[in-house]
Amino acid sequence: MLARLLGSDTIDLMHRSPIIRLLWCALGAAAGIGLALLLSSPPASPFFFASLGGSAVFLFGLTRAPAAQPRALLGGHLGGALIGIACYQLFGDSLWVYILAQVLVLWYMLFTGTVHPPAGANPIIMIHGHCSVLALWEPVLVGVLSLALVAAIWSRLYPGLSHYPIAWLDRSPPSLFWGGWDK
Repeated sequence: MLARLLGSDTIDLMHRSPIIRLLWCALGAAAGIGLALLLSSPPASPFFFASLGGSAVFLFGLTRAPAAQPRALLGGHLGGALIGIACYQLFGDSLWVYILAQVLVLWYMLFTGTVHPPAGANPIIMIHGHCSVLALWEPVLVGVLSLALVAAIWSRLYPGLSHYPIAWLDRSPPSLFWGGWDK
């Protein structure tokens, strides 16, 4: 699409210039976060969107990473938030509850192949915000889908850029040999 508008000489310059590529990534991340914030009515606190900032780095800067793919993005965010909400609803907001929720989310992500590092913040965010299960819809699902939609469109506008998503169901991490253990 941009190729037709700008011409091949401009596109060649865009591919050779790291600054233009970085600017493209930054504008995409800004559009994705902006849409997530716009669609949340009204956001109780920007703190609820903290983990989406990290997700934007993966979607717009590390598009090919397994942790950026939909399985990890959606599974990590929804699972992490649900675990945080459940821990808060069952046990309150004591220090040990934060720790328990974080450990459970680590286990969940590793065993389900949905490791998305920014989503590791979700249990802390959900407990701190005293969230109910409604938070899974908004801000979590609305925010994640907003980012993914913008990433899918944005990646198709720039000629030669890898289209997001690369692989819908790739595991993150790709194998059960995580964390530096050889066997």
